[in-house]
Amino acid sequence: MDTTKTPAPTAPEADSPADLKKADAAETTAPVAADTEAAGEAVPDEELAGLEDIEDLEDELDEPAEKPSGVGAAASALIAAGLGLIALSGSWVSRVIAERATLVGQIDSVNATSTEAKIEALYGNAWQMTALVNGVLSTLALLVAVFVLARPAFGAPGRTLPTWVRAVSWAAVALGVIGVIVFAVMYFLPLPKAA
Repeated sequence: MDTTKTPAPTAPEADSPADLKKADAAETTAPVAADTEAAGEAVPDEELAGLEDIEDLEDELDEPAEKPSGVGAAASALIAAGLGLIALSGSWVSRVIAERATLVGQIDSVNATSTEAKIEALYGNAWQMTALVNGVLSTLALLVAVFVLARPAFGAPGRTLPTWVRAVSWAAVALGVIGVIVFAVMYFLPLPKAA
């Protein structure tokens, strides 16, 4: 501890600014010395354990919480958009089913007596099967996209999807709705009548 006495700032011998600085320095070092002396004293173990617990809690709070990566939502949004596009452009499955229906229609058209029955056998079933399969794909795309958009509402509070995932999901919703409407009209559209 410093035993030299410095003049007080209001004392008559403290005329220079250097003396004032010495007085300020002495005042600021006095509490520091008192703290270091108090730190040298023995602290009970209970207080140390409490301090360690507080430090552990502070460390846990400082660590950033793990955010969900959102890979599942992104993949689902892309799948929904892909299903919507495939349904509108025509899928391989619907083509195979339509060709099978055409083959069955050709076999049945041998026994058909009227022109309308031949048209129905050759084209009607294939057309309706194409519309049905692509309509199912559009419905799946719509359901998956709605699930992706609604999922954060039932998950952790404050969780939101990235902007591009929401945009792709909304595009899949639009494609799904368009597909369902188009294929419903196509399924129920009457076949042309023969002259």
